[in-house]
Amino acid sequence: MTPLTSNAISTISQSSIYLPYRDGQLHLRQLLPAAADFSKTPILMLHGAMSNGRVFYSQSGRGLGCFLAKAGFVVYVLDTAGRGLSLPKINRDFTLGQGEVIREQLPLVQQAILDLHQTACQQQTMIQAKKIVAPSQVHWCAHSWGGVLMASSLARYPSLQQSVRSLLTFGSKRTIRVKSFKKWLMVDVFWNRLAPGLAMGQGYLAADKLRIGMDNESRASLVQSIDWVRGDWQDHDDGFDYANAAKRADWPTAWFISGQNDNVLGHPEDVADMVSECGFKRIKSTLLSKANGFKHDYGHADMLTHLDATTDHFPKIRDWYLSFDLAVLNR
Repeated sequence: MTPLTSNAISTISQSSIYLPYRDGQLHLRQLLPAAADFSKTPILMLHGAMSNGRVFYSQSGRGLGCFLAKAGFVVYVLDTAGRGLSLPKINRDFTLGQGEVIREQLPLVQQAILDLHQTACQQQTMIQAKKIVAPSQVHWCAHSWGGVLMASSLARYPSLQQSVRSLLTFGSKRTIRVKSFKKWLMVDVFWNRLAPGLAMGQGYLAADKLRIGMDNESRASLVQSIDWVRGDWQDHDDGFDYANAAKRADWPTAWFISGQNDNVLGHPEDVADMVSECGFKRIKSTLLSKANGFKHDYGHADMLTHLDATTDHFPKIRDWYLSFDLAVLNR
């Protein structure tokens, strides 16, 4: 696990870490503040369907990941297998689906981050001649379907329930029950009917070439997500019952954010359904709307990409993360 590339961006630096995975590599973007404190709880970010980690960061320093790194947090952004800078890229022979993200990739990356911080703190202990304690937990943050995958991994593994400090999601829903013409066109017609046909012919859904997403989607992930959106919350590979596990899970503190203009892919009503289905005990919900004092009625993507986000709701997210450390200090 070695940083291969690095470049300075204002007050933060970006590095690419490649983790061996199956016959390829998972790409993990590390965003570091000028004076990185590896003893504080880091943040792991996960993209949604037809997307990759770039929804959270950019070379120029834009994005929530960069914003939080500039605020002093050590941030990691994952490209799931086949997407972004992870290798090999999704192609006709790519067979991995969402189950591998839940069962393999998230636990692997979680442990890699904890190990990296353990090593860094040991090195700092030697340099400063005083013990620097490494964090035992990681904050999890996700956009859209990434929130479903993170929640699934948490529900399945009690060890992750103990090592994940919080779960923050943007426009995350497991089911889409809201009814509208736009939903019928985007979900019922394209995603449920046309997309599987396109994926059957190509071997995968070429979302980038079709200009309907940031990255491509494997046939397995496509079919599995369709089933979950309109059906039961069960693993397609081994039948694990996530819905039942969620009822018994020791969930971390969670914050579900939705957008007023997110009419289909993360409709506030569908986001609320996911909160109810999971049964979170310590939960905060926020609707990004003008009526609630925000600058815009945000949509599914621009809640993360809008230029005004850095002065609108991003500071509130920064302060929420800071509150965890303040809570420890006030004990």
